[in-house]
This record gives sequence, C-alpha cells and structure tokens, in this order.
Amino acid sequence: MSHTHRRTRWARPLASAAAIGCLGLAGCSAAPADPVDSAGTTATAPDPRATPRPTGSTPSPASAIPVEPARVTIASVGVDSALMRLGLNEDGTVQVPPAEKGMTAGWYTGAAVPGEPGPAVIIGHNDTRYGKAVFHDLAKVTKGADIAVRDAAGETAHFTVTAKETVRKNAFPTDKVYGATDDRALRLITCSGRFDSEGHPVDNLIVYAVLR
Repeated sequence: MSHTHRRTRWARPLASAAAIGCLGLAGCSAAPADPVDSAGTTATAPDPRATPRPTGSTPSPASAIPVEPARVTIASVGVDSALMRLGLNEDGTVQVPPAEKGMTAGWYTGAAVPGEPGPAVIIGHNDTRYGKAVFHDLAKVTKGADIAVRDAAGETAHFTVTAKETVRKNAFPTDKVYGATDDRALRLITCSGRFDSEGHPVDNLIVYAVLR
C-alpha cells in the first residue's frame, strides 16, 4: 500500500507498503522487523506485512496541538486498557505492542488523535504466546456500543460503533480505514480467523466508530 500521508505536528510518517495488518505468528499489530512473538507461536493481531499502506487523514488546524490519548475502554466487551504509542520501525513498518504487554493496546501516532478530524487507529492483540490479549473479545462488540478514549489531560471522548468487518490481510481496505475524512472517526484493528501454514492469522477484524 503506497499512499501519501499529510503530516501534522501530532502525526508521524506512515508505514511502507504492507504496514498495517496482522503480525502472523507475532500477535496483532504491525511490524515484521519487530515481531511480537519471535518464537513462532500462534498469536493473533495486526501485521504490517499483510496489508496496504494507509492513506492520509484530515489533520487538525496547524495551530492546534491535540492531547494524546491515554486509555481506551469498551465496557460492553470488557476492554479497559492504557494506550502505548506506536510509531514506525526502522524499516518503515508500524510498531506493535510487545507480546509481554498483550493486554495493552496501542495508538498509532501516524494517524489522527482520537476525537480530532480524521481516522484515529488503535491496534491491539487478540492473543499472544502469553495467552488472551486486550482485544480477544473485540469480535463481540455490537453496533451502537460505546468506546471511550480518555486523553492525558483527563478528558474523555465517546465513540459509537457503526460497523465491523473481517477482511483478508491481503485485501485490506486501506482507503476505507485510513482514507482522509472530515469525520472524527476511530478504527480498532486486531487479527482474526484461521492460521496459515506458517502460523500467521489470515484475517483482520476492523471495528469502525464515530465521535458522538
């Protein structure tokens, strides 16, 4: 996926082609250069090798400096996690939470800040070699469910789930997920589905939400 991303003071350059998807053996996030589970156990999460590169989002005015997100809560499916920052690896792929922090989700700093115009992206593992991870039950989330994202200043933005879909990693809907939009949108990404012969999850689960 090779697209151009408009940079702002709160956004980093986007990953190279195949930057957001499922880490296959490693869990759910995005970075073949820094696999979450190098031992090759069956974990599920997004992996940058499998999906196209994101398109740019619509940034906030240059004068605005949004406060970074600190925590995500989805009460209906038992998610309550601090948010780590996910940037880029040296090879241009998106970083992923380490396997030992499988119960912690991450905010991709190359996209929008949650609550600001554009698509904000939060990535989390489904499972890792240590067991069940933060987005293990994300598939149970339903349309209309509330997703709360609290920022570092203590302000909480509430998003409403509008849709979810399971897609093949090699057919990731890049423009739909990362494409520029004036909506204050949120996307949650994890891995899903069966494993291929090398133990890589073949699908991504994507949850779409918009600010209330």
